[in-house]
Amino acid sequence: MDKIIGKLCCIFIAIWFFLFLFAGVSTANPGPVDKYRDVRMDMVRRQIKARGIRDEKLLKVMGDIPRHEFIPEKYLTGLTAYNPYGDHPVPIGEGQTISQPYIVALMTDLLELKGKENVLEVGTGSGYQAAVLSNLCSEVYTIEIVKELADWAKQALKEYENVHVKHGDGYLGWEEFAPFHAIIVTCAPDHIPQPLVDQLAEGGRMVIPVGTYPYQELKVVKKEKGKEITKEIIPVSFVPMTGKEIEKRRKGGRSR
Repeated sequence: MDKIIGKLCCIFIAIWFFLFLFAGVSTANPGPVDKYRDVRMDMVRRQIKARGIRDEKLLKVMGDIPRHEFIPEKYLTGLTAYNPYGDHPVPIGEGQTISQPYIVALMTDLLELKGKENVLEVGTGSGYQAAVLSNLCSEVYTIEIVKELADWAKQALKEYENVHVKHGDGYLGWEEFAPFHAIIVTCAPDHIPQPLVDQLAEGGRMVIPVGTYPYQELKVVKKEKGKEITKEIIPVSFVPMTGKEIEKRRKGGRSR
């Protein structure tokens, strides 16, 4: 009997030891902590939902996407550090910015995505807007004219399998994959580029800031029966669209 009790005690001690060891390993390696989670939830509540954005899926995506990962580290540290979730644009280098969270949400909301669309983005920047879109549509084709930013965005978006990044002149769109159900432009031309209108599918919507820096108007262009119906939304301030094509058309006087 004593031998049996002794064996049971040994088994109990062995089980206790392994449970203790496993618990120790678990607590020692809890995994990465998302220190910005609560800040993002506050951003969504105060900056986006409070201003009238009601699409629950969009709100969830804005709360899930780690915006800080799309901003170079040098803009997040030091004496001149920016709050990545503040109610303002943030520099990303090369004279470009990542739009304030509300503008990202508003422009996305205006596209009225259902989930199966092919979307063209002109002005990839650091890739944040494309990351948001990737969760709300089928495929995202995004063009960035600044090579350094295009390379950055490709790296930042490597886990987003339905996002395709191209270095090129966004004024010309991406004809290879046209037509697009939706087009979003995150830099401001002084007129609506005709190539983008041509690549917009029947029934599609384009959201674009139009005007001369620093004052532009955010517009929604819908294509119905081959005609364009344009609606002005709010005044905005975006970095100007650049590139050889828009300069060529400006000099030629072919603005619209």
